[in-house]
Amino acid sequence: MVELALCLPLLLALFIAVAETGRAFYIAISVSNAARAGVQYGAQNLSTAADNAGMRQAAFNDAPNIASMTVVATHFCKCSDGSASTCLATDCTGSHRLLYAQVNTSAQYTPVINYAGIMRTTTVPGLAVMRVVQ
Repeated sequence: MVELALCLPLLLALFIAVAETGRAFYIAISVSNAARAGVQYGAQNLSTAADNAGMRQAAFNDAPNIASMTVVATHFCKCSDGSASTCLATDCTGSHRLLYAQVNTSAQYTPVINYAGIMRTTTVPGLAVMRVVQ
């Protein structure tokens, strides 16, 4: 009984730490996968690349369990020689224009138990960028 009384708090603390670590990794993986799903939708063709609302919805559909997730979907252009582009047909002289889709996701991770300021609410980011099929 004495050994159990001495070891039980330590075992309980280890169990809680493992559970919290698992929750944190679950949220991080879900947020990252949601960004990837949104950008995969946008990279299909030129019309889906311009559909920012569709990319956002694809990201939300991929992570329905993450209630606090925010999604920002955008698209941008670059010239094939690496120079900047404003997505106008005339600004990539000597090279061709490449269109990219980008999705940024983030969610809040809050531990179930507050450990005297050791673990606080943290923002978990996700980012995916993919070239659009042209």
